Amino acid sequence: MNDFAKTLIFFGVVLIAIGIVVSVFGKIPGLGRFPGDIYVRKGSFTFYFPLTTCLVLSLILTLVFSLFGKK
Repeated sequence: MNDFAKTLIFFGVVLIAIGIVVSVFGKIPGLGRFPGDIYVRKGSFTFYFPLTTCLVLSLILTLVFSLFGKK
């Protein structure tokens, strides 16, 4: 098997694991509602943009991929 196929299988397994966690807990624990996330509610309209959550996830994924990536 080549490296690309192994990478796709790895990400598939990770997505399945995340799906199981979300279905069991309802959401990923510890994520969301950070200070800096934009949340607007007016009547029946709700707008939520997780700006800080996106930045935190980006930082974590960057660190993980830089530590475990090929050198």
